[in-house]
Amino acid sequence: MDFDNKQISPCPFSKHYRIPENQAWQSLTVYLLYRLTLGSVLVFLFFLGALPSSLGKHDPVLYAAASSIYLGSIFFSAIPLLLRRPAFPLQAQLHVLADLVLIPSIMHASGGVETGVGVLLALSVAAGGILTGGRCALLLAALASVAVLGEEVYADLSGAFEAAYTYAGMLGASFFGIAILALVLARRAEQSEAIAAQRGVDLANLQQLNEFIIRHLQSGILVIDEQHHIWMMNDSAARLLGISSTARSLETACPELAELFWDWLDDPIPGTVGLGSRAGQPLQVRFTRLGPTWPPIYMAFLEDNALYNQRVQQSKLASLGRLTASIAHEIRNPLTAISHAAQLLAECSSLQSQDRRLIQIVLDHTARVNIVIENVLQISRRGQSKREILPLASSLKKFLRDYRMAQGIHEKAFQLDIKIGDALVTVDPSHLKQILENLFSNALKYGEPQRGAIRVRVRRQRGEPCVEIIDHAAPIDSQTVQQMFEPFFTTSASGTGLGLYIARELAELNQAKLEYEPVAGGGCFRLRLADAEKTTIEL
Repeated sequence: MDFDNKQISPCPFSKHYRIPENQAWQSLTVYLLYRLTLGSVLVFLFFLGALPSSLGKHDPVLYAAASSIYLGSIFFSAIPLLLRRPAFPLQAQLHVLADLVLIPSIMHASGGVETGVGVLLALSVAAGGILTGGRCALLLAALASVAVLGEEVYADLSGAFEAAYTYAGMLGASFFGIAILALVLARRAEQSEAIAAQRGVDLANLQQLNEFIIRHLQSGILVIDEQHHIWMMNDSAARLLGISSTARSLETACPELAELFWDWLDDPIPGTVGLGSRAGQPLQVRFTRLGPTWPPIYMAFLEDNALYNQRVQQSKLASLGRLTASIAHEIRNPLTAISHAAQLLAECSSLQSQDRRLIQIVLDHTARVNIVIENVLQISRRGQSKREILPLASSLKKFLRDYRMAQGIHEKAFQLDIKIGDALVTVDPSHLKQILENLFSNALKYGEPQRGAIRVRVRRQRGEPCVEIIDHAAPIDSQTVQQMFEPFFTTSASGTGLGLYIARELAELNQAKLEYEPVAGGGCFRLRLADAEKTTIEL
């Protein structure tokens, strides 16, 4: 039964009719086949002379005419039924009315209600009640009873044969009993139909919901069998593996993953294994079997290391927060006392210049230690990122304008170069601002801005929107590049070594990536951000 396009036909005799259109036409076709069989038997057996003695004995001419018209009307009604024109209500009405008119004529030609032909009307009443959804069953029973009783009255008045009013009354009562039963059954069928239709809609909605969730998960999901046939693959899996979403063979789509799957089948140990994808990003892969199915079906879960690093980062920040909360008081109180004592000593007029220089060293280093504590506390206070969807280009213009105004920097110190439209990214605005301010400050401090404007470029790399800060600093050696994002690593005597570390930690907290790459004539810090246009569901 088709629940997707379920049209309801009105009742031939009332305003309410709730049988689905396809089912209604099928029921009417079955009823036509029954009538065709009945009419063929009544006609051909009569002309072959093989009818029982009671059929057609009273008026053979009327019997032949009525049965022939009955069979002819059936053939004639088959044409509009096949064409489904006119509408179902009118056709159902004509079928039932043909029985209510012609079967009583056949009954009269056979000798009246005592011949048993009138019982055929019971089937017509039942069929009509079902076809009309039960709501017209009582009307059909009344029409059939009137037809039988009218035939008996006509036979009695014309003296054709002795009327059997008692038998006609009992037959009429049976019509109403059948009509009531058809009404009850039709209503139950209608309720069952409504429940089945609702469950069909619920299942369809649930299936669409499941498909939507699977398709838009951040984690990649592949459903495969032992022959490495891919039954299903979501968009994240295709993106993480760098393959087409229409691939159907794991061997040809990703041989490395196929090899890992073979190894897991030989030794199905739970846990994750590393995989380098064609898209250039390391992945974590986990396999599992989908229940006791046969043939066995397996699922491969693919997760970008950025998601894993984000969870690790959140745990790290939570641990760091507890640590710094416990030691901040113990360190800052003595540090404040040392700084205050040094300031009091500096106010002494009898100090020599050498002593004042030593006091200034104490003050400078206490201030530096305090800055370190402030930076560490700043990291520890970062909880869950409150990410929003931001237009990257316009947000970057605002951040850069605010930074220049706050620092009193000339407008030509930075050159904004936007290579793409206003791409949408998902990031915490305060985190993005802090990362950019740190990179802008480093570029001004170490990037030799006197040689030219610092270039701020917005473009896409590997399909992801990114911001690049390109300066004119001398190339950085490979060992320094490896350590530059580590905490407390610095090449400056006045630096704390926490700026780039904080920036990278905040980037990972937003599923972004901060990296350095030497370019011709300088260096490039690149911040790759999460594309908001790639709808994903975080779990």
